[in-house]
Amino acid sequence: MVSSRDGCRFAQGGSLLIATWYGFLFSALLLIPLVVLLHRLFAQDDFPYLGLATTFGILAGLVQVLGLLRWVFLVPYLSQVYMDPASSLATRDTVQVIFQAFHHYVGSGVGEHLGYLFTGLWTILIGLALTQSSLLRPWVGWLALLPAFCILAGILTPLGFGIAAVLTQIGYVLWSLWLLVVGVFVLRSHERERQPLLSHRLQ
Repeated sequence: MVSSRDGCRFAQGGSLLIATWYGFLFSALLLIPLVVLLHRLFAQDDFPYLGLATTFGILAGLVQVLGLLRWVFLVPYLSQVYMDPASSLATRDTVQVIFQAFHHYVGSGVGEHLGYLFTGLWTILIGLALTQSSLLRPWVGWLALLPAFCILAGILTPLGFGIAAVLTQIGYVLWSLWLLVVGVFVLRSHERERQPLLSHRLQ
């Protein structure tokens, strides 16, 4: 619920706070080129469900961006109206209703709920693809399943499962670490492919 305290905090944050939310927004947006890059990387192995995985991954990035956009454009305006000394009690009550409506629908519903769903599904499918890829070791793919199911647990939060939120937080930490592992193995794979080519050119 928006309160005078919350509005004051947001107003004090100013441009720096909005820039911070822009940072979160672009970090979510970066998931899309990552998904496309992995699709192109593993397309040579001709996985039947790679296209579906890529679709889920792109949707995951888009819905998270849509959820975060409210903090950049909507919330600053609502905070400004709420903190305006000329605003009546009725106006402030209206601001609270608008904020809660967007928070639950765009934030919790689109950004989080659908974000958990699409991110989890993409991670599962791309993980299974990695288990069959010649570029990475199979265990890297199987490693994706734990964070994927933890993230998917987040869709149970509206049903009252309190532990689901905790599992989701843990899942995203593990997911980030898994992405780092994938990145390291992909770079090593490219280095191994380049070495014979460089040796051939030097001969």
